[in-house]
Amino acid sequence: MTADLSLTPVSVATDAPARRWWVLAVVGLAQLMVVLDATIVNIALPSAQRTLGFSDADRQWVVTAYSLAFGSLLLLGGRLADLVGRKLVFLTGVLGFAGASALAGAAGSFEVLIAGRALQGMFGALLAPAALSLLNTTFTAGKDRARAFGVYGAIAGTGGAIGLLLGGLLTEHLSWRWTLYVNLVFAVLALLGGLAVLPRSTRDRTARLDLPGTLLVSAGLFSLVYGLSNADSRGWSSAMTWGWLVAGALLLALFGVWQTRAAHPLLPLRILRDRNRAASLAAVAVAASGMFGVFLFLIYYLQATLHYSPVRTGLAFLPMIAALMVSAQLAVNLTVPRLGPKVAVPVGMALAAAGMVWLTGIGLTGDYAGEVLPPLLVLGLGLGHVMPPAFNQATARVAAGEAGAASATVNTMQQIGASIGTALLNTLATSAAAHYLRSHRPGPTVLAQAQLHSYTTAFWWCAAIFGLGLITTGALYRRNNS
Repeated sequence: MTADLSLTPVSVATDAPARRWWVLAVVGLAQLMVVLDATIVNIALPSAQRTLGFSDADRQWVVTAYSLAFGSLLLLGGRLADLVGRKLVFLTGVLGFAGASALAGAAGSFEVLIAGRALQGMFGALLAPAALSLLNTTFTAGKDRARAFGVYGAIAGTGGAIGLLLGGLLTEHLSWRWTLYVNLVFAVLALLGGLAVLPRSTRDRTARLDLPGTLLVSAGLFSLVYGLSNADSRGWSSAMTWGWLVAGALLLALFGVWQTRAAHPLLPLRILRDRNRAASLAAVAVAASGMFGVFLFLIYYLQATLHYSPVRTGLAFLPMIAALMVSAQLAVNLTVPRLGPKVAVPVGMALAAAGMVWLTGIGLTGDYAGEVLPPLLVLGLGLGHVMPPAFNQATARVAAGEAGAASATVNTMQQIGASIGTALLNTLATSAAAHYLRSHRPGPTVLAQAQLHSYTTAFWWCAAIFGLGLITTGALYRRNNS
């Protein structure tokens, strides 16, 4: 039994149309803060590494600690939004995220930095599903919903690139610590806006939290990504790699079985039975996996190989942001209404894959205008046709009392996709570099070529990931436009 949590948001949508757009502004700001934090620290990693003295092998944990904690707890955060109220959970997430950002920014050691990043992920897991479920229950149908999710999807797609630019500016002109302190500004604005315009939702006092399900899915997702991370340092044949991967798969399988028996399931499986929703969840995971992987390696290519400054590195991604925003509007207003997601999303995947293949042509003395800019534009055009339609379809036709769970599932796929993509691609790139060095005579040029080979290997795998997304979404999406 669930309470009707849709009453207040629907009244906002009908009685105060203008207020809905303020809700979108607050939700969009929160989403931007959460998404850009997945990359804003990336561009500051070389500076943070010099300050705190951690190794190359450890650097991925600055990224993974955030996305792992975030993805592991999102389903819990989404369910809490349904049970205790979206507005309360949203505001709690904003406050906690701000505190965790302050802790990480003031870190005097690698361990404190990782702890702060993990706490950011934990509070982000409260914030993100509450924000998306607020959007889902405020914009329920029609062109306004399409426009709102077009904006939200564009933010989700461009937030990472915006984080790179903002991170570059802050790192170069202030300090890498300000890539974390800047969240306090976002948090204050989101908190004040949330208090003023977000609608309240009633609490279902009869429902209970699925504690066994929470433990199973959180432990399963953690084990999965931790196993992939161990592959980087210990190799694929290590028991620490396969042991954690197998444990993760078993725990997630047990979670699925438990959800069919739980009185108050953390993730009602009926949410996943809609073909368009399943296709959209797959699209979100694929896009995040490929997108965050390319960010990580292209940053190091631009800074370590082409010797770009942090600001110049961030500016290099601006054309991709522009292409994604233009493509998102075309998708929302033209492609999806006329052709449906079955055409729009696979076409986006194909463009993204083509962009990644093109990017493998980079060289040691690469020319940005000729070798980097064109594939980035193609990648942006592709992602703009993937993210907005996928977010819209993934949360459409969901009962108000399950909006938080559905929204959390979307965010889980995004963040776990990013985490797995980063860990897996980092492992593949490291292995490629090591293999190249073993087969060539050592020297400065060979070392540079080995690094370049690791980047292009990652880009080839990104292309394969997007190719898999093309096949999956093409097969799953229904032929009609609904």
